[in-house]
Amino acid sequence: MELRQSALQALCVADAEEKSALTLAMYAQRATISIAPQAQLAVPQGVTLPGHPAKPELKVHTAMGRRSPATAEGRAILLHAIAHIEFNAINLALDAIWRYGGMPEAFYQDWLQVAAEEAKHFRLLRAHLRKWGHDYGDYPAHQGLWTMCEKTADDIVARMALVPRTLEARGLDATPQIQGKLQQTSADDALEAVAILDIILREEVGHVAIGNHWYRYLCAQRDLDPEQHYSWLVGHYEAPRPRPPINLSARRLAGFSESELDWLQGQL
Repeated sequence: MELRQSALQALCVADAEEKSALTLAMYAQRATISIAPQAQLAVPQGVTLPGHPAKPELKVHTAMGRRSPATAEGRAILLHAIAHIEFNAINLALDAIWRYGGMPEAFYQDWLQVAAEEAKHFRLLRAHLRKWGHDYGDYPAHQGLWTMCEKTADDIVARMALVPRTLEARGLDATPQIQGKLQQTSADDALEAVAILDIILREEVGHVAIGNHWYRYLCAQRDLDPEQHYSWLVGHYEAPRPRPPINLSARRLAGFSESELDWLQGQL
């Protein structure tokens, strides 16, 4: 088994359970799996990335309604939206593995770990939805994360800057707020969801840290100032701004510098 080709194959899979199972199987074999950084890979003819199931129905972000977590259905819709983010995050990590050749083997191992942890998160959330009478695919979803993935496909520096350390870092900011709203309900399903989000938040700090590491590695290779270049990338790719409040402690753990945090707070 070769990792990058296997990642591409898993990315093409439409079934969510199968995709997550394949990803976890690759991670279980990480000690023996081969890596071919210089291999030239191509998407199979007639395949559109990423593979995704017929449901959920995909809508543009602005067409998505919001429901209050004060109701059982509102909580199901909220957890469904997070499950879809985690499903897309599997795709994002798999895409980084197969798409970008010529990187150190540690790069591919790092993103394999991310993919596996995202698969675990997706499965935790799907099991939670099922326990409370719902399932992944019951509600519409949007493809905001994958849209940025497509925009940055030809620039690994932009990908590392704008997916893990921008879009996924927003999850570090949002999760404590979501947990607070769920805790206010005191409902059993809400409190179970809070515990799942604890796991996700802890591991997502590591994912953002991986993005930070490889972004700075690539900037050093290209003699780019990482902070100045990041500001340019945000404008060039029209990346979304952070939403307050910023989770400063989590972002520090993920490797953001104080000057970066000052800049981000200035963008609010």
